[in-house]
Amino acid sequence: MKKNNSKKDSTVKSFFEYMGKYIKVKYPYIIIAFIGFLLVSLLNFAKISTVQTVASFTLEEYEIGQISDRTIIAEKDLPPDEINPVSILKGEKIIKKGFPITEENYSKLQKMAESPLFIDYRSFANGELFIFLLVITWFILFSFVPGDKKIEVRESIVHLIFFLILYAMTAFLGKFKFFNDEYSICMILPTSMFIMLITILYGNISAVIISFMLSFGVLNACGWYIPTFIYSLANCLTSAIIVRKIDKRIDLILASLIVSVLNAVYMVLILVIFNEEIASVIGKLVIGVALNGLLSGVLTLGLLTPLEMVLNTASVFRLMDLSDVNNPLLRKMMVQASGSYQHSMMVAQLAESACREINANSLLARVGAYYHDIGKVEQPEYFTENNFDGKNKHDELNPTMSASVIKSHVRKGVEKAYELRMPKAVINIISEHHGNDVIGYFYNKGVIQQDESLTPEDFSYPGNPPSSKESAVVMLADTVEAACRSLDNPTVPRLEKFITTLVNGKMERKQLDNCDLTFRDITKIKDVFVQILGAYYHTRIKYPNQKDPDADKTTEKASEKSAEKGDVR
Repeated sequence: MKKNNSKKDSTVKSFFEYMGKYIKVKYPYIIIAFIGFLLVSLLNFAKISTVQTVASFTLEEYEIGQISDRTIIAEKDLPPDEINPVSILKGEKIIKKGFPITEENYSKLQKMAESPLFIDYRSFANGELFIFLLVITWFILFSFVPGDKKIEVRESIVHLIFFLILYAMTAFLGKFKFFNDEYSICMILPTSMFIMLITILYGNISAVIISFMLSFGVLNACGWYIPTFIYSLANCLTSAIIVRKIDKRIDLILASLIVSVLNAVYMVLILVIFNEEIASVIGKLVIGVALNGLLSGVLTLGLLTPLEMVLNTASVFRLMDLSDVNNPLLRKMMVQASGSYQHSMMVAQLAESACREINANSLLARVGAYYHDIGKVEQPEYFTENNFDGKNKHDELNPTMSASVIKSHVRKGVEKAYELRMPKAVINIISEHHGNDVIGYFYNKGVIQQDESLTPEDFSYPGNPPSSKESAVVMLADTVEAACRSLDNPTVPRLEKFITTLVNGKMERKQLDNCDLTFRDITKIKDVFVQILGAYYHTRIKYPNQKDPDADKTTEKASEKSAEKGDVR
């Protein structure tokens, strides 16, 4: 019995310890979710409490005998009173589109227009439960479903802002006459613009998840109109799919044209499916949703650059700008540290090709590889690839000092990246491209020359092991490209064996433990490296009458010596 109690106590203790650690890591997102729930609840309360204060009609619009231009349904029960003895039931059709308004109909309209403020707490509670489920769903999806997708705090805030704007527009603009039915409200929903921005800024996974969240939010805000929900979801998913592959800003205009056409098609199909009278409304609705799609692309183009700067995201357009080799920093590197520049270009080619093979972000890997060694620009002479005169600066330093100089290029690179406000994903690659690995050459040299009590930690890089596939691929490409330059007779079989040894060494030193690379990915990466480096180090036959330049120098020196001897004689 005591054993069972102790097991239960340990289980409860473990559960609370796990929850404590989880909350400690996720607390910013829990706070954002809670604040979001409160703000949406306020909008929900305002929507419920203003059913009549933001009137869907004014009494002056109607008179007895007039043909009604729309159908008005009672939102609540209204009992008879002394002033107006007419009773109204919730859900009752007060007037019907296309039918004349009778005296009784007009009395009911008058009673509705003059009724005091009424809050339907049951509807409010239903809305609250639905919003709570949405918040929980959002939290779970972004915590578990996307795999290696790591949502940032800023991204969560963007999600919340977009949801609040869409919910408010749907709930309150839908109360005005021009947008007060389930189809007309679709003309003003900014769903396309929001999804285009999220797709470009944060990727397709985020866009698809938020598409469902926004669409369910519209469903709640518009009064549970299914046609509005279907249109909103189709519009969101279409926008995400169309925008995900574009890599030029001007392509947004073409994307908006495609979205405009598809919006019109969706609207016509929904009208047909729900058996609505198309003839009287199709012109207004088709033109409205088409203009919405076109304006969404234009507004996305205008808002994108400011949002990229404020949020500092690694969007495809931002990465394309950074990949321009005419960038002042890369040009400076080409002049002052030309060996490191050429090394970075080769690492970029290896990393981009490998990431494309394993379905990682090849553009991010290329940009990260371009800038991974920018910390070497300040002291290029301390790095072997920049020593063209054969002199080695480290001959003048002890191994500990040499290791400190080598390690400093990571810190300086990160500092320079922050100064230039590079995206966090690029900065991570710069800081992680050596992980916390040991600088083996100087560690072994230090143990032999200085003191056997030196520890590997004294010669370790200050970073963390790669946390993403792209960062890990850049690390491997950097190691392989540098090491293979020292390989004698770099044939394909020798390259393959050498690259396997290098990659296995990184795995044994636990440098790939924090990323999501699989053994299949690593095999593909090694194959790409072998293919590219095998082509790079290809051999050629000698040209006819080709002479060794050093042989001419040897002949000249021999003739000079013989001439000197002749003069002596």
